[in-house]
Amino acid sequence: MLDDLLERFLSGDGGPAADHVGLGMLLAEAHNRSRERLNLALRPLGVDVRGLAVLLALPMYGPVSQRDLIGHLGIDKSTMVRVIDELEKAGLVSRERDPQDRRAHAIVLTPHGEQTLSEARRVTDRVGGDLFGGLTESDRHRLTALLRAIAARAARTPPGPP
Repeated sequence: MLDDLLERFLSGDGGPAADHVGLGMLLAEAHNRSRERLNLALRPLGVDVRGLAVLLALPMYGPVSQRDLIGHLGIDKSTMVRVIDELEKAGLVSRERDPQDRRAHAIVLTPHGEQTLSEARRVTDRVGGDLFGGLTESDRHRLTALLRAIAARAARTPPGPP
């Protein structure tokens, strides 16, 4: 059972290597469970976390190309195409000619997309409150700082053996 193994790793069984693996597993478990919970809550709206990320980004960046969204969200090209296709099929976004580059298309939030985004914000606020509501503001800032430090370190650490 994963919980048993994780607890053993985190308690020191297996030495420092197991402790590091345990921390990574715990971080992944927290991510997977929170993502699953939010996806379940968003399902009635016809979006998932990735789709919501696109919907949230569009008001920030305005009509934007898929390529720019890929850069902003860090989603690979094939996944982005699939997400935009799903959002477009649901009537949440549309692809429109980019006025600055007639060869390119800009992704635009539709009125239905704006309404869905508004509802999704309420859902996310509720789920986020359930998940993170027990943290003080100081705890949230500290957690954010720790996660940013881990992400930055992981980004600059070369893969493989030293």
